[in-house]
Amino acid sequence: MSYQTTQWIPRTSLGKAVLEGKITSIKDVFEQNQPIKEPEIVDALLPDMKHEVLDVSVVQKQTDAGEITKFKIGVVVGNGDGYIGVGIGKSKQMRFAIDKAVADAKLNLTPVRRGCGNWECPCGKPHSLPFKVTGKNGSVSVVLLPAPKGIGLVGGEVAKTILRYAGIKDAWVVSFGETRTTINFAGAVYDALKNTYRFKQ
Repeated sequence: MSYQTTQWIPRTSLGKAVLEGKITSIKDVFEQNQPIKEPEIVDALLPDMKHEVLDVSVVQKQTDAGEITKFKIGVVVGNGDGYIGVGIGKSKQMRFAIDKAVADAKLNLTPVRRGCGNWECPCGKPHSLPFKVTGKNGSVSVVLLPAPKGIGLVGGEVAKTILRYAGIKDAWVVSFGETRTTINFAGAVYDALKNTYRFKQ
């Protein structure tokens, strides 16, 4: 991490402000509605980010030189405390594909609004969702519902992983469409979580 920071030469005004210490919180970035165009910005402001591979597939492309095979990787990044990103990367080598996917996920970082929106749970702590949200990606649609404390995450494994990385401990996930397409399913859950921030109630 320190090596990346010392070698990083920002290309955007936001990156320069972060490197110079003028912006020290990721919350400020989203409140100012500034787009994140450099993954190093996330590295600097959220050094505790972790990632997990969600899907690995092999894609082939026919060219004049013959058939080219690449790995296509889907990953989730998050700090377990209200920030989440999902990304895709392709490369001939799996390690480089994962690196590209992680960088892409950081560029897609979004804040997640948490709460206790279930009428059965009076605790008032941010363990679940504040209200019902929906998300869509490709042929997949998901509905995320607030759940009482102690229920846990009820849904597919991909959805559970993404919700955990966002810091949500209790929720019901209802899905529609071709959920076996992992990337689309992950994108739909990500879209729903993004909507928690967009919809202020």
